[in-house]
Amino acid sequence: MPAPVSPVVASWELALRLRKRRQQFGIEVRAITQELGFTRNYWSAVENERKVLSEESLIKLIDLFEFDQEERKELLELRAAAKEHGWWARYSGLIDENLQRLYGFEYGAQSIRTYESLLIPGLLQTADYARALMTPDITIRRVEVDQRIEARLRRQDRLNEDSTFQLTAIFSEAVLRQQIGGPKVLRRQLERLADMIDEHPENLEVRVIPFTATSCGLFGAATVHLIDFESPRLPTVAWQETVTSRGIIEESTEVRDLTMTYNDAFRHAKTTQETLEFIRHRIEELA
Repeated sequence: MPAPVSPVVASWELALRLRKRRQQFGIEVRAITQELGFTRNYWSAVENERKVLSEESLIKLIDLFEFDQEERKELLELRAAAKEHGWWARYSGLIDENLQRLYGFEYGAQSIRTYESLLIPGLLQTADYARALMTPDITIRRVEVDQRIEARLRRQDRLNEDSTFQLTAIFSEAVLRQQIGGPKVLRRQLERLADMIDEHPENLEVRVIPFTATSCGLFGAATVHLIDFESPRLPTVAWQETVTSRGIIEESTEVRDLTMTYNDAFRHAKTTQETLEFIRHRIEELA
């Protein structure tokens, strides 16, 4: 089954295709603004996904850019999809635009490759584990915690409901030992992780990088996602997160470098079966 239609991905693809066509034909922005009757700032917002053209304006642009009938249909469908609201929209007062964009990309992704240095990836966390991460309330108000946990668990629907969605998670052995929330919370988290590996043998790959690994390009990184899409028109995008910054990376050179580094980490990691044995041994230790 294809990935669900995501308003974020639709808006992104629409903007990408319009920008690429304008550049391919060498059309000046002034010609577009004169033809459609709006400002350069408005067009900039369209190309940067902050605005979605009206259907009338998009039809005029399709004619100006000389798209064929098949592409015309695709672009109008993308516009309609971009005007919808994803499940994450209900949390717009709680999570910033960067996170909403990430959730939209995740929802429309065909596969995600993720790396964590010290935490179970968000797409695999239990509610108690996630709550323990948010409890210090240094940057998160206590009244927001339940809603944030709800949103985090909602992100996991793709794995639980779509057998074609592929998730590859790599993390350091330190993740299995850092007692987030205390031994009981960590043990329940690891039990759930082991269950998920058993439940999703076809579309979940979990790999641990053991302490015995002598090198890895991702050592020192915090959170990295590489997100791929079904459409061949859409490139891989990355998400990188630290304590003070986070955001989507689209620049092709940066994404390429992150991909190569991720592939290096994959080679240093244990297989999923070996990782499952690691996890079960750690569960026994925590008992």
